[in-house]
Amino acid sequence: MANFEDDTSVIMSVSVHENHCVLSFPCHRAILAASSRYFEAMFSNGLRESLDDEVNFHDSLHPEVLELLLDFAYSSRIIINEENAESLLEASDMLQFHDVRDAAAEFLEKNLHPSNCLGMMLLSDAHQCRRLYELSWRMCLVNFETMHKSEDFNNLSKDTLLDLISSDELEIEDEEKVFKAVLQWVKYDLDERRVHLPELLRNMRLALLPSECLKEAMACENVIMADESNKVILDEAIHCKKKILQNDGVVTSLCARPRKAGHTLLILGGQTFMCDKIYQVDRKAKEIIPKADLPSPRKEFSACAIGCKVYITGGRGSENGVSKDVWVFDTVHEEWSKAAPMLIARFGHGSAELENCLYVVGGHTAVAGVFPASPSVSLKQVEKYDPTANKWTMVAPLRDGVSNAAVVSARLKLFVFGGTSIHRDMVSKVQCYDPAENRWTIKAECPQPWRYTAAAVLGSQIFIMGGDSEYTAASAYRFDCETDQWTRVGDMTAKRMSCHALASGNKLHVELYNNRALLAHTHGFCQHVEAPASLRGVGPQAQPDASVTFTSLPAGA
Repeated sequence: MANFEDDTSVIMSVSVHENHCVLSFPCHRAILAASSRYFEAMFSNGLRESLDDEVNFHDSLHPEVLELLLDFAYSSRIIINEENAESLLEASDMLQFHDVRDAAAEFLEKNLHPSNCLGMMLLSDAHQCRRLYELSWRMCLVNFETMHKSEDFNNLSKDTLLDLISSDELEIEDEEKVFKAVLQWVKYDLDERRVHLPELLRNMRLALLPSECLKEAMACENVIMADESNKVILDEAIHCKKKILQNDGVVTSLCARPRKAGHTLLILGGQTFMCDKIYQVDRKAKEIIPKADLPSPRKEFSACAIGCKVYITGGRGSENGVSKDVWVFDTVHEEWSKAAPMLIARFGHGSAELENCLYVVGGHTAVAGVFPASPSVSLKQVEKYDPTANKWTMVAPLRDGVSNAAVVSARLKLFVFGGTSIHRDMVSKVQCYDPAENRWTIKAECPQPWRYTAAAVLGSQIFIMGGDSEYTAASAYRFDCETDQWTRVGDMTAKRMSCHALASGNKLHVELYNNRALLAHTHGFCQHVEAPASLRGVGPQAQPDASVTFTSLPAGA
């Protein structure tokens, strides 16, 4: 048995600079050694501390964190919260309280967010928390647009930045944002970092940038013009882009290779008109995999993904009661939880993510005092949910109340296309919300009045497909957010209403559930995925059409 010298007492102390004092905690060597390999080695291997009456950590540990770890050594219990999780992970790794380190890492996993994923990646890498690192890394790839705005991004090492921007899994709709982020990183410490710019440029998808961006960089960016090798790399990218535009042979250069990042498609469906299950589509295996039951079956709700979580808002229950409930499905841990309820119960509404907040738009609510429940006219009210604060607030109302409209976010704004008006007519307006001004404007008229359309965003372009106009439509249109102009882009292979659309890896996907299978249309290619029996409307209680809603989240979220 190890000899802990005088195993009855030792003083653990730490300096507190704010008060210019030293805090001390009486402990027992044997108890500390039994809880931590760090202390076991300190007290049993003849080190100086095994004889000293006091071990002073000076300012390397926070007093409250040290006290928590010492209490854990005696009680095997510890409270981990948002305020202490990171400090506990660092200190428990240093002092080799591995159970505490793992528990703190698990807590941080559950609180991963696009705004903190980069910091968590760096923290977990420094302290060998592999699962937290992998989850953080994937979230960084998925949320590059948010992540690169943090101070942690400017302090990245060159090698970590290189790993990020060169990854085929980086989820980005506009490669220009990657280019600007790299220039931002270089300029943050220009004297030290300008030498790395050529290597960084060679690992970017420069040929996928707009021609104007490349030419402007060549003419106006001093940090690029100062090094001849930078100009050579951009010249190569411009030449490569010309070959692409002219369809001149096969282009294999790294600078022109599209990224592979995609989306995970989730189906929220049921055997009847009520939705009670969530499924994931495995495109490679051509399977639909059951994931979890909805805690509260419903219909006419809206679903939206933020990071690795899916938010299900409102809808109507089995007795047609209108709900303000918000259910959250964590796709990492496959767990349901309940968020703060909306301010207004609603159904037939739309929802979209904008700057890591959830917006719900329009829809119907129940008319007070009417039984059975009767729907209101289409709502103008718009609510915003902050996941960090778990709080809903009202924002500016729509110019025209709508339900069953297509709602998406693009270029830091919300766009609402068509829908059903307060007079129950189909609407042909494009309404746009600017959160900086908290104001809605009418941007344009739609090519035709419609509702139940599918919308997806690629850069500054919003694609609108199918829907209900005078008849079920097969048409597809493109709306340019910067010019407010419409372009007809052709028809889908069949008429579609209430389909789902998503943009991924510079491609557009339209998903349709036809009561037996999922049909995925990608640039005219149709993939057939057989549905499980629970979604086919089979059995004695079957309805002719199952209740199905689609949502998607970036791959790796």
